[in-house]
Amino acid sequence: MPDREERVKVGDVAPAASVELQDQNGEPVRLSQLKGQNLVVYFYPADNTPGCTVEGREFRDLYDQFRAFDCEVLGVSPDSVASHREFAQNNRFPFRLLSDPTGEFAKAFGVWNERGRVSRTTFVLDRDLRVRRIFREVDPRGHAQQVLDFVRSIIESHRMLGG
Repeated sequence: MPDREERVKVGDVAPAASVELQDQNGEPVRLSQLKGQNLVVYFYPADNTPGCTVEGREFRDLYDQFRAFDCEVLGVSPDSVASHREFAQNNRFPFRLLSDPTGEFAKAFGVWNERGRVSRTTFVLDRDLRVRRIFREVDPRGHAQQVLDFVRSIIESHRMLGG
């Protein structure tokens, strides 16, 4: 069996696209339903912790810029729908937080660690749900800007190539 860090690679189609998770409002979400737009899927360990709050707030503050590139942001952790609802409301997150209580989704992406927690990792997916970039061992502070810079570079290079 490959090392968990080797399961998903740049160029792969995102795994678990048909897995249904619930967002903070209890609404079902599948990656396959979001095909056709760029996606940022960021995995984080737990709601209401210092690093996860910083990371979420930075994605919140840059959310309009992500949307300008037709890019949706999704946060994923094992926390419950109710925990996500409170976390999203308290921090005014305009994006969805997906509840992955069994870790099935995180395991498919190879970010479920040996301690039974999610490793802080971000995947940038294109309109075909193909992995364009993986950010591993993320430092929460400044990470959202790094991701936005990458999304911007891909969109601008695509435009320059006549796409």
